[in-house]
Amino acid sequence: MIKKISDKDKQDWENFLKNKEISPNKDTVKKKALSDNDTIEIFEKDKQDWENFLKNKEKIPNKDFVNKKNIRYEKIKKIDLHGYTIEEANNAVEQFIQKCFDESATKIIVITGKGLRSKNVENPYLSKDLSILKYSVPEFIESNISLTKMIIETTDAKIEDGGSGAFYIYLKNKFKIK
Repeated sequence: MIKKISDKDKQDWENFLKNKEISPNKDTVKKKALSDNDTIEIFEKDKQDWENFLKNKEKIPNKDFVNKKNIRYEKIKKIDLHGYTIEEANNAVEQFIQKCFDESATKIIVITGKGLRSKNVENPYLSKDLSILKYSVPEFIESNISLTKMIIETTDAKIEDGGSGAFYIYLKNKFKIK
């Protein structure tokens, strides 16, 4: 059985809701807003927190201007060894790593090439499938004690940086080296 609400009951209910006063308790304060029908409740705790914030003389640090001494931004350098002999490449890499370390670079991209255009085909004792610099330069770096003190690690390069014809060298922070 469904009971229908009369128009008079609807009107009485709307009047009741319209005229209903929210009794302020100890936690809330009732304030008038822009129009007479709108009210805003402000909790005493929120009000007190806001007043304390305004009274506080400490400044809130701006996150954009916080001292960023401990952050080391990535600084990438690149060296291309195409056309170098083994000795020239080793000397160039050694000097380049030292220079990058002094300049606080974080990453070096060393491009050795894949050996596809190498002149080792003329020498029958060398394999034409073997890239000379691709293997000799990382070996030289790993065997050089002064260079290994500056290096965190060496890894293969991503395809966009040369793939199998390149590798990365990650350098230590020169201010934190012992």
